[in-house]
Amino acid sequence: MGGENKTAAELLGEQGVLAKSISGYQVRPQQQAMAEAVETAMQRYGKVVIEAGTGVGKTFAYLVPALSSGGRVIISTGSKTLQDQLFQKDIPIVKKALKTSTRVALLKGRANYLCIHRLKLTLSDGTFNDRRTVSHLHRVDDWSAMTDSGDIAEISNVPHDSDVWQRVTSTADNCLGSDCDYYEECYVVNARRDAQAADVVVVNHHLFFADLALKDEGFGELLPSANAVILDEAHQIPEIASTFFSEIISSRQLQEWVRDTLAESLIDAKDMPAVRDELRAMDTAILDLRLAMDKPKQRAPWYQIKSKPPVKKAMQDLQQIMDDLLITMQELAKRGKGLKTCYERLQEQSQRLKRLEQPRDNTVQWYETFTRSFSLITTPLDIAKPLGRQMESFNCAWIFTSATLAVGQSFEHYTQRIGVSESEEVLLDSPFDYWHNALLYSPCNIPEPQHVNFIPAVVEASIPVINACGGRTFMLFTSYKALHEAAELLEDKIDYPMLVQGESPQQDMIERFRELGNAVLLGTSSFWEGVDVRGEALSCVIIDKFPFASPSDPVLEARIQSIRDAQGNPFFEYQLPQAVIAMKQGVGRLIRDANDKGVLMICDPRLVTRQYGRTFLESLPRMPRTRKLEVVERFFSIHKAKKTRKE
Repeated sequence: MGGENKTAAELLGEQGVLAKSISGYQVRPQQQAMAEAVETAMQRYGKVVIEAGTGVGKTFAYLVPALSSGGRVIISTGSKTLQDQLFQKDIPIVKKALKTSTRVALLKGRANYLCIHRLKLTLSDGTFNDRRTVSHLHRVDDWSAMTDSGDIAEISNVPHDSDVWQRVTSTADNCLGSDCDYYEECYVVNARRDAQAADVVVVNHHLFFADLALKDEGFGELLPSANAVILDEAHQIPEIASTFFSEIISSRQLQEWVRDTLAESLIDAKDMPAVRDELRAMDTAILDLRLAMDKPKQRAPWYQIKSKPPVKKAMQDLQQIMDDLLITMQELAKRGKGLKTCYERLQEQSQRLKRLEQPRDNTVQWYETFTRSFSLITTPLDIAKPLGRQMESFNCAWIFTSATLAVGQSFEHYTQRIGVSESEEVLLDSPFDYWHNALLYSPCNIPEPQHVNFIPAVVEASIPVINACGGRTFMLFTSYKALHEAAELLEDKIDYPMLVQGESPQQDMIERFRELGNAVLLGTSSFWEGVDVRGEALSCVIIDKFPFASPSDPVLEARIQSIRDAQGNPFFEYQLPQAVIAMKQGVGRLIRDANDKGVLMICDPRLVTRQYGRTFLESLPRMPRTRKLEVVERFFSIHKAKKTRKE
């Protein structure tokens, strides 16, 4: 191997193998420091929490020690997109530089792989409401004869939101496991076998925590043999882990069960038409419960509606039908593997429904409604203990890294939330020159965010900045309501192309923004992180206000009350740190490259009028600040003049 006897920091240095094999490679001391911290944690089986500012190059900083360690390493990323980038682009570059034969595998959750049994079942059942879905099914069937991996990302002519995917992929609930006739050919099983044989396995947080919390993705057998777990985009972990430590029962789960059981009964219980009547009755009961609940797009505590007569009656009716079906299914389970699995699924779903009547300590029960569906969720208020216990049960190194983990100079808020104790903490600033290349602008005369004229004032203050910048702006909002209000106000007031979130897919919007070179893009939460636009196309980021989570959210409301009950201060202990971390993500969109230059405009007057505004300021990269528009205009004109002279 090319990096024999060299430390990870040396491999990333001027005389290292990466400098020799990658054209235009730049040595970054911060990257070397991070690699050293990762390597030390791996050698000592320790824990390390690392904030690596934009431009540190954290991916290579952990890949070099991971690929040269000789041990089993699990790398978890924030999304399937990042997972694919890591596996297809970054790892091959580092492997080639290191001249290592380290075996690497990509593993996704089971919903990403075709299920042969369910495809056959769906083809034989064939009950679809529209021709479009039938067309999608035939395309999937044609593709199934050609694919080696079964990874549904391979197929581009079936939309990812098509109804067909629910029918031809499996869940932990409906998988037949080793009883399946297609077990030896199973794409999920084969992907896991590849992962078992690999030295480095690349997963994503949803897969990682689904298995850690629920033991249902079959990935857990990898953890006991791991020497290190590296969690990239680690700022997402508290929320993702909270989701997977929650217990959920949804109308979609129940309706899938009805559909699967109906299909299995048509194969192994054709002589029992009465069961089909019971299944139709359950389908009706699910719809009746949705009708008894709130209007769509509601998230609220379950106690607020569970005692209302229509909801109470609909719940009782659904539970009664499920109890009756349990008796029927007990007999049917003897007829086939599929019906046996359906019986076991119904037992679990019935128990979950009953547990909603018995609230547990330190949890919050809440519901969410959609147009035709609902979810009933029980979420733990604190995941630190269960997550901490899980981590302690595995004898390996744990590495947490992101560009946004610290509040000010402290990691305390983050480590407490995820249950990490006795960890090394490393705070690495961005190597980019914010002091000379960026400017923070806080406009005057903007009212408080709750004021009715707040968004009009934000738009009015933004227009001269957008004009001075020549478009090339991201406007980031904390709500869709604010975004749409701003979009209406901006219409016909700027002479630059305007892209508004929701008008086209996010990736298409980003590509269009880059191509245009002078556009103004309006986005909400999904544009605050994971979006990388380098160069002049993005030279200004405008943020409407501090991204405090809505206090009406049922989980946040319960957490706030829990902190109060413990005589704590929920604002300073929870709400403020969360908002600071979210703000840092938005700010991180501005400078993505050493040559990038731009203005960060924060319109929230609380940045200067409230004491806690200093907490936000202290958490941002160090850059000059101004409250004067003419300073902003001068900034853009100076950098435009410099560019002209260079040309």
